[in-house]
Amino acid sequence: MTGSTPAPFTADDYRARMDRAARAAADAGLSGLLVAPGPDLVWLTGYAPPAATERLTLLVLAPGRAPVLVVPTLEAPDAAKAAGASALSLRDWTDGKDPYAATAALLDVDGRFGISDNAWAMHLLGLQRALPGTTYASITDALPMLRAVKDEAELKLMAAAGAAADATFEEIRKVPFAGRRESEVGADLADLLRRFGHSQVDFTIVASGPNGANPHHEVGDRVIERGDMVVLDFGGLKDGYGSDTSRTVHVGEPTDEERRVHDLVREAQEAGFRAVRPGVACQEVDRAARAVIEDAGYGEYFIHRTGHGIGVTTHEPPYMIEGELQPLVPGMCFSVEPGVYLPDRFGVRIEDIVTVTEHGGRRLNDTDREMVIVD
Repeated sequence: MTGSTPAPFTADDYRARMDRAARAAADAGLSGLLVAPGPDLVWLTGYAPPAATERLTLLVLAPGRAPVLVVPTLEAPDAAKAAGASALSLRDWTDGKDPYAATAALLDVDGRFGISDNAWAMHLLGLQRALPGTTYASITDALPMLRAVKDEAELKLMAAAGAAADATFEEIRKVPFAGRRESEVGADLADLLRRFGHSQVDFTIVASGPNGANPHHEVGDRVIERGDMVVLDFGGLKDGYGSDTSRTVHVGEPTDEERRVHDLVREAQEAGFRAVRPGVACQEVDRAARAVIEDAGYGEYFIHRTGHGIGVTTHEPPYMIEGELQPLVPGMCFSVEPGVYLPDRFGVRIEDIVTVTEHGGRRLNDTDREMVIVD
């Protein structure tokens, strides 16, 4: 698959994100944000430190103050090369020194801070010892919508990731299924995602026959047979942004019941999609899809939420679930993926990534949602 290389994000892009995050923290009643290595740090600064390090790395954002990245001295040269480095200041610390004292000097002694969910406990405890008057809240709890609304450049990347996942499905439907193990088809999916530009494959669910009744089955050693319904759910990251799509195929001709259940899930997925528009609460997308399945008498077999947000990770807020009152906003991206799971028999799931537009929703996946027959 060919295509133009996306323009990289600039220091100005990262500066705007950090400014936005600091303002959001203030609006949430926080003194600032403490961002540990992980998706938030990459999104805010473009910096991804070594995956396995016990040394403290922490971005400190506070309203009205310049961003500061506390970083180990031996990693400071790499941090200085990050795309967003010129939009912040580096404060390095050397082995043998106290990184928590260095960080404490940047914080209000009695402040309340949002901190990354994936921050190490030892680092949070170290900060609490250095500043016993401070308190902390999970960034996900305090600012669940921090990354939810994508700008135009991000939406282009999301669309390209969706197109790559669609190209993967168009190819996987051509391969043999009958007589092969789920794990073999899963390997094909992973190879295809990489061929079409994914740098990271997060999951390749291949759930055949009775395994399809388990939404998170992934892959196993079961040999796929003629007559099986097969749930395919796959995705990962392309150019830093996520894909996630599900289609349910059938090996050979399906029964009338299998067609009926597949058509039902397709109708539910369409209803969820049509519920998408600005200002509507997230739960209304779930309600719209779920009502179709419940009205057909299969409500007890739809056992998960209708959708989840997606961006620099494949699962993030917002969630399309009962009780989520967050209004939809143009630029949000999330899955719409109802399913029916009949224990010990088969399952069906159909999933597209959808983005909210000014007037409704736009699918970022557009492969066939009708029953696809494979060999």
